[in-house]
Amino acid sequence: MKRALISVSDKSGIIEFAESLVKLGYEILSTGGTKRVFEENGIPVTGVEEVTGFPEILDGRVKTLHPSIHGGLLAKLSNPAHKEQIESQNIKPIDLVCVNLYPFQQTIANPNVAFEDAIENIDIGGPSMLRSAAKNFETVTVIVDAADYDAVLAELNVNGVTTLKTRQKLSAKVFRHTAAYDSFIAEYLTEQAGEELPEQVTFTYELKQSLRYGENPHQKASFYEKRLGSNFSIAKARQLHGKELSYNNIHDADAALQIVKEFNEPAAVAVKHMNPCGVGTGATVEDAFSKAFAADPVSIFGGIVAFNRAVDGATAAQLHEIFLEIVIAPAFSDEALDILTAKKNIRLLTVPFDQTGGVERMLTSVEGGLLVQDLDSFSLADADVKVATDRTPTAEEMEALELAWKVVKHVKSNAIVVADKDMTLGVGAGQMNRVGAAKIALEQAGEKAKGAVMASDAFFPMDDTVEAAAKAGITAIIQPGGSIRDEDSIKKANEYGIAMIMTGIRHFKH
Repeated sequence: MKRALISVSDKSGIIEFAESLVKLGYEILSTGGTKRVFEENGIPVTGVEEVTGFPEILDGRVKTLHPSIHGGLLAKLSNPAHKEQIESQNIKPIDLVCVNLYPFQQTIANPNVAFEDAIENIDIGGPSMLRSAAKNFETVTVIVDAADYDAVLAELNVNGVTTLKTRQKLSAKVFRHTAAYDSFIAEYLTEQAGEELPEQVTFTYELKQSLRYGENPHQKASFYEKRLGSNFSIAKARQLHGKELSYNNIHDADAALQIVKEFNEPAAVAVKHMNPCGVGTGATVEDAFSKAFAADPVSIFGGIVAFNRAVDGATAAQLHEIFLEIVIAPAFSDEALDILTAKKNIRLLTVPFDQTGGVERMLTSVEGGLLVQDLDSFSLADADVKVATDRTPTAEEMEALELAWKVVKHVKSNAIVVADKDMTLGVGAGQMNRVGAAKIALEQAGEKAKGAVMASDAFFPMDDTVEAAAKAGITAIIQPGGSIRDEDSIKKANEYGIAMIMTGIRHFKH
């Protein structure tokens, strides 16, 4: 008689699966809660302690860690010496293992979990059985996912055994699963121990969707989700309408979210190719979007717009007039949905703006390596702001400087933003020198630059950017400072009556 060892924390589908195995002539071995479920449902089952001759001890911490179990899992039946050894010890082979693990992830997902509870939900016997069975896939079928029950039963019903190819695929799945399980434990314990720079790091992500292609059609791509990641993310977004997100959509949507969450007042952010092309604030989302659109009515075409307030009918009517790839908001009114879903291809996403507090590390791949850093969550409120010039900014200029500073940290370096207190007027992104970025931003702002303010993501190495700003009519500047030639820029600002404040913090973004 063939034997199947089943011990699962997730009981979904397990009764039907075990009943089918019994009909196929399998003896079922089991432990603890799984064994009780089988007994309650009339499924013949043999307790593991009957096989090992040893009771469960240490509150169930030790029950399957025994040669009678692992000998039956690891014996190579094609090896005569192995067969002789297990027969001499009265160990019977185990043909199928179905195990899933203590719910460690779900346990630590609770922010109030006690450390002791987390530790008790670290499974030891389960991974050991899975790894033993997976190593011996030549003869053992191992299942860690209820989604595989039907496929395994289909092969058993037709052939009496699973194919080697199937067993090999299931084995690889087990090792991916146990590796992910261990990575959650390692990450949790590393955080608890206060280790900030461990000698090894492992990050686990789960496939969310296959993508049609990457940045370009010739590049394959897929989207993976961090299992215990931030809820305020595109990975957790709820899509209400439109076709699947593309690789570039996901990148741009994330950029839009990171910017719009900077604002407490109603705000709208338009993004194109990872850079903001228009940001507006106002008393309502309709007002905010009107300003974001006016900031750059050309670049917004085919872009992504994010709001930090629910989209109403009046705002949706404006959005309907423009070709947009995605609109993101905390919610959409029924009227807004009626208006926007009239367009077949526009994607409508909602994310929980009440859950923006989490701070994650930023991972950037390079060939053969990985860069890891904290997200740039530094705000103007965190900075030691100093007025460097003779003139102090007015209250209205300070409002504008704060808006520009919130935006410039999200613009590709070298970055310059021209703004007033309600909206961006010009954005210079990704230039090889700061004067070039300023020129683009000022040209875009045009006449609106007169009386506006300027933000720079990094210091001015020369006074030429201040000179260009002054000639365009800029009245106040915010920049980190820290150049050995700061005094040149300060002197030039004083010459033109420009107020300049320095934050001491740069916002490079590559």
